[in-house]
Amino acid sequence: MSLLQVDNLHTHFVTRDRDNQVRTATALNGVSFALADGEVLGLVGETGAGKSLTATSIMGLLRPPARIVEGRISFGGRTLTDMPPDELNALRGNEIAIVVQSPKTSLDPLMRIGDQIVRVIQAHRRMERTEAYQRALKMLAAVGIPDPERRAQALPHELSGGMAQRVLIAMALINEPRLLVADEPTTGLDVTVQAQILDMLRRLVSEMGMASLVITHDLGIVAHYCDRVAVMFAGRIVEIGPTAAVFGNPAHPYTRALIGSAPENFSLAAGRPGRGEPPNLYALPPGCHYVDRCPLADSRCAQMPPLVSVSAGHEALCHKATVTTHG
Repeated sequence: MSLLQVDNLHTHFVTRDRDNQVRTATALNGVSFALADGEVLGLVGETGAGKSLTATSIMGLLRPPARIVEGRISFGGRTLTDMPPDELNALRGNEIAIVVQSPKTSLDPLMRIGDQIVRVIQAHRRMERTEAYQRALKMLAAVGIPDPERRAQALPHELSGGMAQRVLIAMALINEPRLLVADEPTTGLDVTVQAQILDMLRRLVSEMGMASLVITHDLGIVAHYCDRVAVMFAGRIVEIGPTAAVFGNPAHPYTRALIGSAPENFSLAAGRPGRGEPPNLYALPPGCHYVDRCPLADSRCAQMPPLVSVSAGHEALCHKATVTTHG
């Protein structure tokens, strides 16, 4: 059984216009994937594809006007989509944790770092403050923060961006969750610091035996740190499979465009950037959402594409992908 199972997830933004008419943005449109224990899955796509919204849907952190209108999310055999709020709160930060971008705005500016980590521990564990504080120091050391005793007494504004990101990772891992969601975990950091953070994160995920969902627009991160990759476009996963298989033989035109638009030193496959703009989420085309940007589009693309098996564990949502059709 998969640790995390997302089935046919539809998350919409429902608002009213000036004339009080209901308007619905179909932000996630039938997202499905599974994540096994110990696996790292990369969720990649351009801005607005629905990557972060997938994460907040999983975490139960949606705020109006966003809401799940269809589908099911399960974790460890328990259904999250209809879980009572108190049970979900007990799960978040304990069995499921998230690392977000913009660490400086995610930390409490008025609370010392060590105290913030202790607060996370005591929210889920019956532990004396002294013991919790020592646990916090050990985790700060584990994420590569030098002189953890001194850093634990610091306020967030006294830390560099890379150091603050390490603190967020320490907070996410402190209760040894089974699943870590990392949403653009290295945004805004220089390349050297990015590599250090990602190497450390991958090592700790492996050592602690947890699964991880890594959300990014950076194909290089996916190539080096993820076992599998899911490619999103306009609220759908259009291709998913082992990272080497997807990058070595991309089956969806959008995946080929993404890889083709990457830097030359990351040219794992040929392709060109897709033309045009992302589709209007308030008026999506009935068939393939990529139809207006796809150089291979034909009359068949007005209908919903089938999910096609390209190779073992490698699937694409496209009429032009070939091999075995699952329907």
